[in-house]
Amino acid sequence: MAERIQCDVAVLGTGPAGLQAAIHAARRKADVLVLGKIVKSSAYQTHVENYCCIDGTTGEALLEEGRRQAERMGARFLDEDAVSIRKTHPGFEITTEGGSIVSCKAVVLAMGISRKTLKVPGEKEFLGRGVSYCVECDAHFFKDKVVAVVGCESAAVSGALTLLFYAREVHLVCRKLLVAENLAERLRETPVVLHEGRWVEAIEGTTEVESLLLDDGTRLPVQGVFIELGAKGAVELAAELGVALDPETMEYVSVNRRQETNVAGIYAAGDICGPPWQIAKAVGEGCVAGLEAAAYAKKPAKETS
Repeated sequence: MAERIQCDVAVLGTGPAGLQAAIHAARRKADVLVLGKIVKSSAYQTHVENYCCIDGTTGEALLEEGRRQAERMGARFLDEDAVSIRKTHPGFEITTEGGSIVSCKAVVLAMGISRKTLKVPGEKEFLGRGVSYCVECDAHFFKDKVVAVVGCESAAVSGALTLLFYAREVHLVCRKLLVAENLAERLRETPVVLHEGRWVEAIEGTTEVESLLLDDGTRLPVQGVFIELGAKGAVELAAELGVALDPETMEYVSVNRRQETNVAGIYAAGDICGPPWQIAKAVGEGCVAGLEAAAYAKKPAKETS
C-alpha cells in the first residue's frame, strides 16, 4: 500500500554494497530505509568462494544474513524498486514502484548496473540507431515517433510512462508484468499499448530500426526500441539528479574516496562505481558510503543546503 515514509538515509539496492551501507549507517544511529529486492541482486545466484573469512557459501545465504544484520541494527526494508528521485529542500524525495513517497536527507546508490541484453538479431547492429538502454538519456530523440519498450519490471513500465511525454505512440512488450499493482494500474490507465505474453525475436531495419519481430510472428513497426530488462537502474536515476558519470564510458557513477558524487547528499557504492565486479569491493565501498551518508544526514540543515 502506498505511503509516505521519512528517514535519514535511503539506500537503493539490496546487494552487498547496499546492505553494508545500511549496516554502517544504522550503526551510526541514522534512520535507514533500504529499497529493493534481494532476489534481484546479481550476487543472489552466485557461489561465494573468494571472499575473505568466508570459506564457501551461496550469494543467497550471504545476502539474507546481511539483511538480518541490517535489521538488527535498526534498518527498515521496503521490497520495492525506486522509479524516480528528485531534489527537495533540504533533502530528496524518492517515488517507489508501489507509489510510496520516501523523504530522506541522504541517498546511497547501490543498485548495481544492468548488464542484461535481449541477445537477439539486430540489437548490437542498431545500437545508437534506434536501440537504447536508457529512456531518460534518449527519450528526446524520439519526439513524435513510434517506439517500443521491452521488459517486464519497473524500469520498463516507468520508461513507457515517461515516453508518453515524447513519442507519438508507445508499445510495451513483456512476457508478464512483474511490478507492484499500483504501477500496473497506472500503466493500464494510459495509452501505452501493452503486448503481454509476447517477446522479441529480432530487431529489424536497414540503416535504422524499422520494426520488431515478435515471437507470434507479428511485425511491430517502430522507430525506436528501449531495452529495459530490470529495475530502474542507477544511471537512469543518477541522470535525473545530474549526478556525474565516468567521462570515459558514461556507464558508471563517478565518486571520490568518500564515495561522494558531485551532488551533495548522494553517495554511490558497488558495481555502479565500476569494476572489478567483486563482493569485497562492494562491501568496502558500502561501508564508506554508509558512514558518510549517516554523517551527512546528521548535519544541521544549514550545513547541507
